[in-house]
Amino acid sequence: MQEKPAGSSPPLNATETVPRRRLSRLQSRVALGVIIFLLAFGVRVLTWHDTRLEVGKVQTSVVADYQRVALLLRQGGLSSFFSRSSPLADLNNLGHPPGYSLLLAVIYSFKQSDTAVQFVQIAADSLSAVMIFLILSELLPLCTGVVAGLMAALSPQLAWNSVLLLPDSISVLPILLALFLLTRAVKQPRLLKFVFVGALIGVSCWLRANAMLLTVFVAVAGGFLVWAPRRWQFALAVICGTLLIVLPLTIRNAIVFHRFIPLSLGAGQTFLEGIADYDKDGRFGIPDTDVGIMKQEAEIYQRPDYYGLLFNPDGVERERARLSRGLAVVQAHPFWFAGVMGRRAISTLRLERSRVLSTEPALTHSLDHPDQSLSASTFTAAQTIAGGAPVPGARALLDQDQKTFLLVANDNKYGKQFASPAMTVRAGTDYAVVVPLTILAGRMRINIENDAGKVYSSQVVETLEHTSSADQPEQSAKLYFVAVRDDQVRVVWANEAPTTLYSMVRIGPTSRFELGPARFLWTRYPRLLIHTVQKAFVTFVFQFLSVIGISIMYFRFRNSWHLILFIVPVYFMTVQSAFHTEYRYLLAVNFFVFAWAAVAISVAGPWLIKRLLRFGRDRFAASG
Repeated sequence: MQEKPAGSSPPLNATETVPRRRLSRLQSRVALGVIIFLLAFGVRVLTWHDTRLEVGKVQTSVVADYQRVALLLRQGGLSSFFSRSSPLADLNNLGHPPGYSLLLAVIYSFKQSDTAVQFVQIAADSLSAVMIFLILSELLPLCTGVVAGLMAALSPQLAWNSVLLLPDSISVLPILLALFLLTRAVKQPRLLKFVFVGALIGVSCWLRANAMLLTVFVAVAGGFLVWAPRRWQFALAVICGTLLIVLPLTIRNAIVFHRFIPLSLGAGQTFLEGIADYDKDGRFGIPDTDVGIMKQEAEIYQRPDYYGLLFNPDGVERERARLSRGLAVVQAHPFWFAGVMGRRAISTLRLERSRVLSTEPALTHSLDHPDQSLSASTFTAAQTIAGGAPVPGARALLDQDQKTFLLVANDNKYGKQFASPAMTVRAGTDYAVVVPLTILAGRMRINIENDAGKVYSSQVVETLEHTSSADQPEQSAKLYFVAVRDDQVRVVWANEAPTTLYSMVRIGPTSRFELGPARFLWTRYPRLLIHTVQKAFVTFVFQFLSVIGISIMYFRFRNSWHLILFIVPVYFMTVQSAFHTEYRYLLAVNFFVFAWAAVAISVAGPWLIKRLLRFGRDRFAASG
């Protein structure tokens, strides 16, 4: 036998090497997960900083419903949720599952603040970016998961929805957690793991009812992927896990309302409105708004009390009638409805047209009730007309009291109509421009911009539905911005695709307030980088990359476990497309579009770079 060389270390055996590799792999995943979380959190905080003044205008009535139920839960305690005499025992509180209101009530017990709610959602959505990274890392090479996680972290669509006071964003996290657990469960099957998979889907159902049937898709896929003699047991465990979470709510509804209501009401309403959205000629006579449905039901059933409330009185019966009416349309026009479902299915793979992060820092000073002493300049209505500049075809007419003037726009759908006199702003200062107005007809956009066309701030104003011109309320447009350089800015009025022939607005004196020195000016540099990347988040790019990614998965990484990456998209393309689709309902699908695109980038990208480098070397050698 040969002696070992002096000073040589003994070789590591397999039992020592494997744990070290696993530990190293775990450490790298943790480090990458932390980086993705911090990046996603930072992007969402900057998005919140840009949009915190606008989110309150999105789905205001729906947000108010969630907040109202949350306050009732805080006042009455959890026991009031099961009481028939509680204000919560009102069918109009069942328009949405109660999970989001319960979450709001918990947050409000610490701090009753929209900002606190938004930061909880920002953290949850940042975790969602980490989860898609972990899911792909279990199924594909690590670099693919990293690319997908970075895409989710930088996505302007996900960042925007994470700051809205709605449950759409936060309801995705339990779904992604369920799929991550599924990727682990199919490799080492245990019944308890599959129960937890189903339970996480049930948690999502408490937040939004859209995922109610997703558990069936996950159960079927899980049973198919498990290589075990009694795979049906694992599929059944997923369904049981969901029922464990959902059944308490169903039982509560039965106790309080004496009706079988699995989660919430609203399926019939959205079903009808979804049909009406594609019935452009109105041949089915179905309204496309909540108000229209209530008004029509009040007329059909001769029940004036139906107008104004969707679910009370007789909410369950009205919902069943809505479903029956919608199913009758489907039965009478099956091919037309199949085409509708097909178009909706395609739309699930589109990215929302969301605003990208601003390159300029956002306002940091208090915006509530600006002190009049801060006003640096005010233009009366007469001064605004005298120093302003209407475009050809538009008219600015001073009212008799000379306190307001009437702006009558031309018929240009998006064109500028009027520019106010110039106002001076100083670099590094926060400003607010306040314009009292009454929009009488149409829809207009108000911009703060300089003579070079740079837009500092923007807001759209439009008439209230079902309100005559004489009854339109006076409102105050407040436009906030940061001046990063000394400049001259104007208030510019423009048409914004009005539904009427002409837009008309009555405008009062325009005031500019200097709120104080701006802060966080250093964020201009990361903002510029993120803004540049986010401009690439358009539907065509990601649909193209997704097709390439799916093809690569089929031909190169053929593995039955990859079916997990298609469960959520297929569910929404089939079940959800039968009812109604909005971009905020489909946020879960975005993560898997990014996953498919990540496959294309991580595999085809290096291959393409190598080909280009080889081509360059060959050309250089040939020329030499």
